[in-house]
Amino acid sequence: MIIDCHNHLGVDLLFYLNGYSPYAQDLPALVTEGRHCGVDRWVVFPMVSNLSFDVGRMLHGELVTPGYETVPYARENERMFREIYELYPDLGKHVLPFAILDPLREPAAQLKRLRELKQQFPFYGLKIQATIIKSDVTALLREGRGFLEFAEEFNLPFLIHSSVGNDQWSQATSILQVAEATPNVRFCLAHSCRFDHPCLDRVAELPNTWFDCSAHRIHCECVIKGMPNVATADRRFPADYNDPTAVLRAMAEAYPTKLIWGSDTPFQSYVDSEYSLRSTYAEELDCVHALPENLKQAVAHDNLLNLLQLKDESILTR
Repeated sequence: MIIDCHNHLGVDLLFYLNGYSPYAQDLPALVTEGRHCGVDRWVVFPMVSNLSFDVGRMLHGELVTPGYETVPYARENERMFREIYELYPDLGKHVLPFAILDPLREPAAQLKRLRELKQQFPFYGLKIQATIIKSDVTALLREGRGFLEFAEEFNLPFLIHSSVGNDQWSQATSILQVAEATPNVRFCLAHSCRFDHPCLDRVAELPNTWFDCSAHRIHCECVIKGMPNVATADRRFPADYNDPTAVLRAMAEAYPTKLIWGSDTPFQSYVDSEYSLRSTYAEELDCVHALPENLKQAVAHDNLLNLLQLKDESILTR
């Protein structure tokens, strides 16, 4: 069984209104394309921008509060859960939904809503993309500590977008700082820590951390193009980035119990007026299918289950 650990559902108004692509994906589209590529199950969560931000300001590329909603992600989480459990229950039984949250803004109101949703709909983890919404991930150790307590109470892991360079909101080092301070909660750092070798090694050392390789091919392309959103040469995991398949295998061999495969659909590509970074779901899977069977089983199945710690793994075969 191949499980994709990183997929977005819904619509991102910031991307749509500013002409960026992609900007939307619904459950039938994800499952249909994923099945054609050989995927069996999917971890899913909403898009990143949300209606707690002013839609008018989104037209100018800005995320500014207040917006239509007062509680970040209240509408987006519920909309996704209803799509999974009510609109398409036949498809929904093949996905594992995560709730998305803002670690800084309105934490008490978000937690109240998460508890209400937990009584209505099963979900299996918590997602944060702090960079786009400019919300300091280390707020989890301050204003947002209640989210860590919520995760520990319900035995839920975090999957958190990680960055390097000038991004002050969601540095891989900052996420590791949170993980080190919270040993009873599990964390997955997305995007291979942007190939930052010291951070990957630290993930390997900590018992409560994993990393995913979502949007793998375009991040390899970023290395080749010398872009600033990946680790600098002196800190970069050593591999041939002209060959994404070789990079994935090298990481799987170096971190066989820590690497989790994810595609980041629909963001396996990113295109705007400045950048054109393009991949396909099938190409992302090609990298996985090229792995030796033992590593393929580990990165596309076993390591994710170790992160999730599901009470009942039969939900994967229903």
